[in-house]
Amino acid sequence: MDWLQVVVLSLVQGITEFLPISSSAHLILVPELTSWPDQGLAFDVSLHVGTLLAVVVYFRRELWRMLDRWLVSVRGGGTDQDARLAWWVIVATIPVGLAALIFHDAIEVSLRSPLVLALGLIVFGVVLSYADWRGRGSRNEYQLTLKDAVLIGLAQALALIPGTSRSGITMTAALLLGMNREGAARFSFLMSIPVIVLAGGLETITLLTEPRPVDWVAMLGGTILSGISAFLCIHYFLAFIKRIGMQPFAVYRVVFGVWLLWFFW
Repeated sequence: MDWLQVVVLSLVQGITEFLPISSSAHLILVPELTSWPDQGLAFDVSLHVGTLLAVVVYFRRELWRMLDRWLVSVRGGGTDQDARLAWWVIVATIPVGLAALIFHDAIEVSLRSPLVLALGLIVFGVVLSYADWRGRGSRNEYQLTLKDAVLIGLAQALALIPGTSRSGITMTAALLLGMNREGAARFSFLMSIPVIVLAGGLETITLLTEPRPVDWVAMLGGTILSGISAFLCIHYFLAFIKRIGMQPFAVYRVVFGVWLLWFFW
């Protein structure tokens, strides 16, 4: 891999992983628009590691409190808002984990097409726009209920459909349930941690069963670049939506989806 490919893929992964615009839709364009060879599974794992480190570092204080209070609750010491938030993240991860186990192969065979990708961008972009326009919620992530966590988790399972965007669909569901924009985004980011761990773990298992030469320098560069770009993306996205909201991302999704239809047909 040359360094231009490393930089482009790392930035695309780091930025689009957490924005509600579908990372899969952007990553599919890289080989279409360039003559680069496939980057390989090892490099994909390194990009997942970078984005995971970014969200863990950004929310390190919250995660430490959540883990500490969750362990207390497991030992029967009662629950507070941090322990409940940790439980809600776990609960919200279950649907997508089950859906991935059941439907992953079918989705890989049947839904990996530019048409599905474009329609996912457009349809769920319109839904995101409606949720943001309609939303007058004031609740933050600490005010979620078990029902909220289950419903947002079910919405997250839809992200297996290409073009949906994991962050986009979870923020949409949270807004429709009465959360404010920052709370919806923060809970979506916290939910990404177990999902990235699961996805990266599956890729790692596949990588171990199919050993190939590994470009460790490129992997390290990819981890660092994707991590830095993801960290900055989280920081500026939270500040951006507080002032402007989700509408620019919804419009971008629809325009991008229409362009994909034109590009592939």
